[in-house]
Amino acid sequence: MSDNRDRGLQANALGMFDTVVMAVAGSAPAYSLAATTAVLVGAVGLASPAALLWCAIPMLGIALAYNYLGRIDVNAGASYSWVGRTLHPFLGFISGWALVVSATIFMVAGSLPAGSMTLSLFDEGLAENTALATVVGAAWFLVMLFVVLGGARLTVRAQLIMSGVELVILAVFAVGALLHSDQARPFDWSWLGFSHFDGVSGFASGALVAAFYYWGWDVTSNLSEETRNSRRTTGLAGLIGVGVVFLLFEVFTIAVNIILTSKQIEENDANVLAVLGEEVMPGWGGKLLILAVMLSTIATLETTLIQVTRSLFAMGRDRTMPNALGRVHRRWNTPYIAIGVVGAVALMMFVASNSLGTIGEILSDAISAIGLQIAVYYGLTGVAVVVAYRKMLLKSPANFLFGGLWPLLGAVFMFWIFFESLGDLSTASIVIGLGGLAAGLIPMLWYWKQGSGYYRPAKLDATRAIEADYVPDVYADAVTDQSRAHEGMSTDF
Repeated sequence: MSDNRDRGLQANALGMFDTVVMAVAGSAPAYSLAATTAVLVGAVGLASPAALLWCAIPMLGIALAYNYLGRIDVNAGASYSWVGRTLHPFLGFISGWALVVSATIFMVAGSLPAGSMTLSLFDEGLAENTALATVVGAAWFLVMLFVVLGGARLTVRAQLIMSGVELVILAVFAVGALLHSDQARPFDWSWLGFSHFDGVSGFASGALVAAFYYWGWDVTSNLSEETRNSRRTTGLAGLIGVGVVFLLFEVFTIAVNIILTSKQIEENDANVLAVLGEEVMPGWGGKLLILAVMLSTIATLETTLIQVTRSLFAMGRDRTMPNALGRVHRRWNTPYIAIGVVGAVALMMFVASNSLGTIGEILSDAISAIGLQIAVYYGLTGVAVVVAYRKMLLKSPANFLFGGLWPLLGAVFMFWIFFESLGDLSTASIVIGLGGLAAGLIPMLWYWKQGSGYYRPAKLDATRAIEADYVPDVYADAVTDQSRAHEGMSTDF
């Protein structure tokens, strides 16, 4: 009987439409708007639409990096593999670790609003009860844990229902907000410019929060080994996902500026969207948007679970983390041990979060900490694509722009907001953000000394990449054995 590490994930389980849905759900438009708008307004005021606009441009550069790297290396670890094979294995591990830590922190940042939103559907007074919201949020988290355990097809079916209802509600309210006549202030084009930022550091703080808004579309790359024609599908779906959520974010943040007063935003920091809903459609509008936020939050818990468990699966397979994490369930073809470990850690964090303060305070610190970690692994990926495609960048203007300049500018932007925002963040955010990254040095150095093959990679080079689909059949061997399969192949860049 073969070891479960010899088994792969469920190949060809997802199609193009499924993957686009996962990309949009990963960014969680309703959740991001509800939980993060007050944080963004607190950082940049009326410049919220500008922060999202100017962050979208470099974010598209990072999405282009994922698109092109996914064409030449199909790996559930995504940036963990790409950065390790282009820049340095240590940087690759830190890139993967940054995703793992940020996603694990998000289990608390996401589950608390899920519990709070569920309670507010029945009694608004219960929504601010952190302990009760934690219990209900943990229950939703466990439901999603079992859905993810059940396989990629079950996961995407649940996602289609949740995200479908969410997007219909958001579309209806987007139209309602545009037609709304009662205004707190008139629209001003300056909201899309730089005049409302409090200097360079103010812009950096806003951009860090905006990066959290967009984060999650890259789940498509973590699902690459389970996607049909993944070399083309996963990257394109990520680009489409960024475009869709950008439009939703802009419409709703502009609507918040027009319709809500500063006092309303400040007093409802845990769910600005519900207040907007009441203003647009009094009586039942707030409840509908609360439902949208609840569904969005639960949906993004699912996609975040996929990201962290697929990343840990890749690390276990490569023996850069305990190799048990690379085992796959015989029936469901999912990394069941990685899923169980993430579940246990997240539940412990739920308990610990009750001592940290109110829901709003927990969200604010967690969002900024996650923003730091996102900036690290997105930035490293933006540099990785330039290195992987360096021999091809001057062959055409399109190659130079989409495979080189734009991703590189995206990477520079991510590193810039990382360093520039450090001076303005709370001590808690910095400790969580940087401390979480530093903790990764322990397993990295331990498994490096153990001789993991990941630390002796075959370099990733676009001139030796493959155009056809490729999904590894055997995962028991070290990553160097996988990497050899990529050598001597043509490219479709």
